[in-house]
Amino acid sequence: MDPNMWRQVQEVQKRAEALQKGLAAIEVDGVAGGDLVRVTVNGLGEVKKLHIDPSLMKPGEAHIVEDLVVAACNDAKSKMEDRRLENTKFIEDLLGTFGGIKKGPDL
Repeated sequence: MDPNMWRQVQEVQKRAEALQKGLAAIEVDGVAGGDLVRVTVNGLGEVKKLHIDPSLMKPGEAHIVEDLVVAACNDAKSKMEDRRLENTKFIEDLLGTFGGIKKGPDL
């Protein structure tokens, strides 16, 4: 393999690792029930925190809390996907620096 190409491959690998670490550091909150349930997820989609307002803890109403937790998780996931799309340009630029890789249907 061409030594210059090998250096480029190593650089892409380093940038990919940095991107992975960066995604793990990004956090967004998803909310439901008028902020009664809050879920924090990172850029890797991992749930990091869960807060349930104590007012929801009533006997016989567990299904309401369960539904709100699911809604908050989905809200956080949607927000994280929006953040990822914002960062897509960075990835396209990165790939473009290594051989002018095209994007879109012309691949």
